Amino acid sequence: MSFKDSKVVIVGCGNVGATCAYTILNQGLCEKLVLIDVNKDKAYAEALDMEHSVYFMNRNIKVYSGDYSDCSDADIVIITASAPMPKDSHDRLEMLKPSMAIMKSIVGSVMASGFDGIFLVISNPVDIMTYYTWKLSGLPRNQVIGSGTNLDSARLCCEIAKLYDLDARSVEAFVCGEHGDSEIVSWNSATIGGKYIDSVMKDNSDRTKSVTKEDLQKQTIEAGWEIFNRKGNTCYGIASSATAIVKSILFNENHIYPVTVGLTGQYGIDHAWLSVPTIIDKTGSKEIVEIPLAEKELSALQKSASLLESFYDELEMQ
Repeated sequence: MSFKDSKVVIVGCGNVGATCAYTILNQGLCEKLVLIDVNKDKAYAEALDMEHSVYFMNRNIKVYSGDYSDCSDADIVIITASAPMPKDSHDRLEMLKPSMAIMKSIVGSVMASGFDGIFLVISNPVDIMTYYTWKLSGLPRNQVIGSGTNLDSARLCCEIAKLYDLDARSVEAFVCGEHGDSEIVSWNSATIGGKYIDSVMKDNSDRTKSVTKEDLQKQTIEAGWEIFNRKGNTCYGIASSATAIVKSILFNENHIYPVTVGLTGQYGIDHAWLSVPTIIDKTGSKEIVEIPLAEKELSALQKSASLLESFYDELEMQ
């Protein structure tokens, strides 16, 4: 796969979908970028606005609004459309029922076009919606990926980096499990410059101060709500996260990201779809990476898997 003839379709032109499109466009990742939305005027206007911006980007990218027939030869279809978050809710799982009908319609329409590329699901609750997309599409597991805890992991790394005045990319720490309250942090494998996080926190107590790993995990879980409660949406972080995944696919980067994939025995989990570190290449999810988890972390990850699986029967009845 290369830039030439590469095509990405984004379904849903709300804040997240439009920001994803602009981020992909700004990085020049594909030759064709297509926007689809139930509000055709919104999709047309977003695409036209972005088309005008290309003039200033030194890019040769065609961006336009389209319909599901455009998915037939797409390399990636990104699904961002979902039901709105219930008022005063802080639980993404509450979006499940209203989102199911939307997802069923989208995936059915995409597959009717003859699509055989890679689905990237962003719609919440993302882990369950990714599983549902896989079931509805009939595609191999590797061709369906959810954005999962990729952004959560970035948020955690940013918080840790602030403590020690570091570039966040010097921190490697994975958030795994559900993109939600049951997510876990793999502290057992977390490092800063190759040094385990426990040692860093202990050896730099003057900078760590009273901050604990529990504090950092809580901040990570609540970060999205901190943004949502103040501006009504989150869009830049998730768009950048999705774009990084798209780039690893289109450019065959083999980058490791914690994304939602279907486990088949890894970590003692079979059948559940949730986030774990995964190698992403041109085929989609190339390989799940089993990092060493502490006993409590593994137990918590398995509980997160059980929580997500408890919703699958409801999906099967639809």
